Amino acid sequence: MEDTGLINVHSIIPSSRVNGPGTRLVVFFQGCRFDCPGCFNPDTHTFEKNKLLSPDDILSKGSGEDIEGITVSGGEPFEQPGELLRLLKAAREVHSLSTMVYTGNTYEEILSDSVKYQCLAYIDVLIEGRFMQGKKEQTALARGSVNQRIMLLTGRYDFSDLEMPGKGEIIISPDGTVTRTGFRG
Repeated sequence: MEDTGLINVHSIIPSSRVNGPGTRLVVFFQGCRFDCPGCFNPDTHTFEKNKLLSPDDILSKGSGEDIEGITVSGGEPFEQPGELLRLLKAAREVHSLSTMVYTGNTYEEILSDSVKYQCLAYIDVLIEGRFMQGKKEQTALARGSVNQRIMLLTGRYDFSDLEMPGKGEIIISPDGTVTRTGFRG
């Protein structure tokens, strides 16, 4: 996808407690080429334009001062590496938020691309690797399948911080929209 400075976003959850440590703003990028069987976000796979938002637009959607961090998922965030870099940099440097990113890319694949590699400097926790339906996570760790590596890229968190208080969450917005999030067992 062409780097326009705007992020093609599938959806945003302003406040979640099951998508990483503390209360988090969750951003689902639009577009994924991996198409992992059993993915619980198949609506995020198409590369059609959905909601084009700037990093500031996205970060302003967090529910107040209680937000500890931002979790980026998808789709595939690294399909828009320049935009991801700008979002992570703004989250860390402007808003002092922790950062967590879910990707189907492996760490080695990220290292092989200069823009993707730059993102690593702004990520506290990276959950990497393709989702494998036959290897679903059975613990409370914040990952979809056991083949996915949890990489603590800074000292901000440890593995105990990634044990989620629940595996799922149902959010009812003021307009009545119901959103399910978390990890399905």
